[in-house]
Amino acid sequence: MYTSGVASASPTTLDQYDVVVCGGGPTGTMAAVSAARNGAKTLVIERYGFPGGSSTAAMVHPWLSFHNKHGEQVLAGLGQELVDRLQAIGGAIGHVRDSIGFVYSLTPFDPDLTKQVMLRMLVESGADLMLHTFITDVQTTNGIVTAVRVVNKSGSQLIPAKFFIDATGDADIAMRAGAPMQEQRKDGQLITQPLTMNFRLSGVQWEPIRRYILDNPDEFHHETMFHELKRGEPLTAVSGYFSEWRKVNEKLNVPRDRLLFFSGVRPDECYVNTSRVTQLDGADAFDLTAAEIEGRRQVTAIADWMKGNIAGFEDSYISMIPTQIGVRETRRILGDYVINQNDVVNGSKFEDAIARSAYPVDIHAPTGAGLITSEAPDDYYEIPFRCLLLQGLDNVIVAGRCISATHEGHASTRLTPTCFAMGQAAGLAAAQCASKNLLPRDIKGSQLRSKLREQGAVL
Repeated sequence: MYTSGVASASPTTLDQYDVVVCGGGPTGTMAAVSAARNGAKTLVIERYGFPGGSSTAAMVHPWLSFHNKHGEQVLAGLGQELVDRLQAIGGAIGHVRDSIGFVYSLTPFDPDLTKQVMLRMLVESGADLMLHTFITDVQTTNGIVTAVRVVNKSGSQLIPAKFFIDATGDADIAMRAGAPMQEQRKDGQLITQPLTMNFRLSGVQWEPIRRYILDNPDEFHHETMFHELKRGEPLTAVSGYFSEWRKVNEKLNVPRDRLLFFSGVRPDECYVNTSRVTQLDGADAFDLTAAEIEGRRQVTAIADWMKGNIAGFEDSYISMIPTQIGVRETRRILGDYVINQNDVVNGSKFEDAIARSAYPVDIHAPTGAGLITSEAPDDYYEIPFRCLLLQGLDNVIVAGRCISATHEGHASTRLTPTCFAMGQAAGLAAAQCASKNLLPRDIKGSQLRSKLREQGAVL
């Protein structure tokens, strides 16, 4: 038997970086671009061969939402730059009204072109990229992470840095460093939100769908913009077919109470967000594998049913199934502040705020078929920088869906445009720490906010 010894060999130690961003999803991409543009020697580590994570690998579509319920834009910065650059090459159509009426706007995008634009932004920023790479361990000394260990086709490397941004979505760095996490189970059951395998259909005719909605309003979400649809406003999102779904739900074996889909960038496509895989842990390898298998089964079942039973889908076909299932919630860190449902609903404001959001609490029931939602704040709420700071670790900033939030608070903060903003703030903070020889807790929130405003953020 031949063995090379690469897997067990001592890792190669790379030169030290100012900032290492762990994870190249929506949050990590913006964090790396922000850190590099602000002068930090930056590396982003990503497991796939492209950036974008939940937006590209999991095709979580569309982006919700850059606006509050009055139509005022509350999120911009690097996220808006991405939308603008996509729109310039036909990869987005800008912000459009949500015809379901759940939020003010949604932002359709093309997942493949998003990979391209994100790559350009990263390369142009001067950040280094290490793709096709998994983080396997961290080194810590007295509350300081000194290096991460990775594995890839080259073998194993040890990557030291002054500061680390955990943008893994699952708080992998924080967990491996022994930082405290919030409880994911109650009475033996997972209380995290279910997983969803989105998919794209092409060959869709939207006019028969519009007619059916207007002829059967009781079959659809009560906030649907029926009057606007009668006037010919674009149909961008559909939530309903309640009785039709009830008839077939037992046969399809999908624990959901409705059909949900969104328009795309091209006129004959839609993105279906209807599958639901419950009581599996997206941060457990065996559960995640089972979820991938079940999610793909559900995709075929749902697509076949839509084609055979829903007007407008007679000529539809699956044109894209994502690389991986979408994961809404796994680990959440315990930080210096834990944002909660009251903060979201009441529109809490903070002196050290680094991002805004106006998205309501939106919980896909962990054990059932329905949704648990709250009113959106009247204007917006703010996410304090303290939610990104880990208890017990001094040089790690956590950004994205695994920040310090309750289950209910997380159900709002997890949305992609908010993650763009958190990533931008985390990258700026890490770059400032590296240049001024400070720790994240030493940074004044007012100075961070001022610089973020200069760089396009709405604060």
